[in-house]
Amino acid sequence: MAPTRSDVSERVKAILVELLGVKASEVKDDAEIEDDLGADSLEVSQLAMLVEEEFEIYLTDDSAEKLVTVGDLIDFVLASKTLK
Repeated sequence: MAPTRSDVSERVKAILVELLGVKASEVKDDAEIEDDLGADSLEVSQLAMLVEEEFEIYLTDDSAEKLVTVGDLIDFVLASKTLK
């Protein structure tokens, strides 16, 4: 059974809070991972690895570069899990 958007959103946001040390209230779907949440390139790489591990998916470098907002990341995870 594919995960719900709510489940994926909760898990992605928890990863971002833990990794970046931001408040959960700051992690909204339209928040930009780098500009709004302050992630640097190393943290973006770590985020990709954590998401891959958490959801058992694979993020290519090209895919990762297109994930600008938290919502983009959630949508990518949902699409990846649906394709499996």
